[in-house]
Amino acid sequence: MAPRKIKGWPPAILTPVPAADIKRGDGPLVTEFIQALCPQVKDSVGGRAGEPLMLRPWQRKLMDNLFARRADKRLRHRVAVVGLPRKNGKSALGSGIALYGLFMGPRGGEVYSCAADREQARIVFGSAKQMVEMSPELAEQAKLYRDAIEIPATGSVYRVLSSEAFTKEGLSPTLVVYDELHAAPNRELWDVMTLAQAARYDALTLAITTAGVRTDSTGQDSVCYGLYQYAQRVAAGEVEDPSFFGAWWQADPDCDHRDPKNWQIANPGYGDIQDPEDFESSVKRTPEAEFRTKRTNVFVSSQQAWLPHGAWDELPEMQPVEDATPVVLGFDGSFSGDTTAIVGVTIEETPRVWLVDLWEKQPTDRDDWRVDIGGVEARILETCGRLNVVEVACDPYRWQRSMEALAEAGVPITEYPSSSPARMVPSTAKFFDAVVSGQVAHDHAPALARHLSHCVIKHDAKGPRVVKEHRGSPRKIDAAVAAIIAFDRATHRREAEPEAPVASFFSV
Repeated sequence: MAPRKIKGWPPAILTPVPAADIKRGDGPLVTEFIQALCPQVKDSVGGRAGEPLMLRPWQRKLMDNLFARRADKRLRHRVAVVGLPRKNGKSALGSGIALYGLFMGPRGGEVYSCAADREQARIVFGSAKQMVEMSPELAEQAKLYRDAIEIPATGSVYRVLSSEAFTKEGLSPTLVVYDELHAAPNRELWDVMTLAQAARYDALTLAITTAGVRTDSTGQDSVCYGLYQYAQRVAAGEVEDPSFFGAWWQADPDCDHRDPKNWQIANPGYGDIQDPEDFESSVKRTPEAEFRTKRTNVFVSSQQAWLPHGAWDELPEMQPVEDATPVVLGFDGSFSGDTTAIVGVTIEETPRVWLVDLWEKQPTDRDDWRVDIGGVEARILETCGRLNVVEVACDPYRWQRSMEALAEAGVPITEYPSSSPARMVPSTAKFFDAVVSGQVAHDHAPALARHLSHCVIKHDAKGPRVVKEHRGSPRKIDAAVAAIIAFDRATHRREAEPEAPVASFFSV
């Protein structure tokens, strides 16, 4: 008879571990230690404080894979990343693993709880400390301090470290439990801890984390996102690295985050140690990017991604624009290394939005690639001659000469500096409201959709507006900015003069 499927196992991403290594590993010992000696420290859906911390079948499978041993009896893995959405028992599991490493590890062991800041690092350590206090068998062997637990009989110690501390050299860890690695401001602490374990026979650096944003404070891929991508490659067989272990629970990154089916896929503890009603409540009041990272465990480009997932794609396909329909063109351009975009918007009750043209450097282009200024001017003139274009709203940065030439040719040019918060804050909100309320149709151009998906929201004293996720990002947003500009001017004209006939400069 085929073995019964275990709820929550396997995760979406799982690096391969040979059955023989699992069989000779320490997984059952770790599970037995946690269940026998590590009580729950607070009431939850999964149980009450003081009761034994009973691991679910998927958690036991995780321990079996994580603590596998090679034929030479050494631990198979030296670095591991485990990705779980919030409220799946990460902290309790991390605390139990840390205590196993402290009490059952080698003499003179060094166990560390690490995190982006000291308070976060204390979460796993604090739970572990409470477990010791509530367990007579453990308490009689340990000395408890504010930020350390010492085992005098073996000389082993368990301490708290954070990215805020800068005195980490000289450590020799046997076990590191890095909590919420996604929040690390850079990779410094992670690199210090993984490189410091070289002198230890059976050392393990374990990150237990939720997903987060793809970039860190340096603007590069975060260490967590890098490990996530590496786990994907190892799991797919692209990279062979038996020393690395990855287990990552997640929903499909392109899924509807509001669908309960996807909550169950991403959360092995759904309906067991998690209350489904909490999901139903929180999805209504939590920003989409935050819900995606914390509840579906999917990385996002920014915690403040602009348009809701799927909102743009779900809008209706537009009909071709008639010659007499008044139109506004939005223009956002650069000269080199970036993109230049022209977007059209009709002046009508349900505006139609389409990508007129886009100049964008491709990976195969030479380093000296430049936007074809003459081609841009010609495209604007051609569109104005073919359609009833009543305004071309243009960001003037670096395009003053072209604007003067187009104006002399009769094009109805207006300046629209996209760097002005006074303009972009209300126009961003206006475009957003129209999209989420379904009051727009568009041509479903992939390039425009891509640029819109790259937009994130910047919040400051001047108000929220769209920006790139960070300076120098290769993810362009120029077509999105052009669309916002054109939409703002088109709707302004419709609202300011709803009954006035609108004539193109090219029709007189």
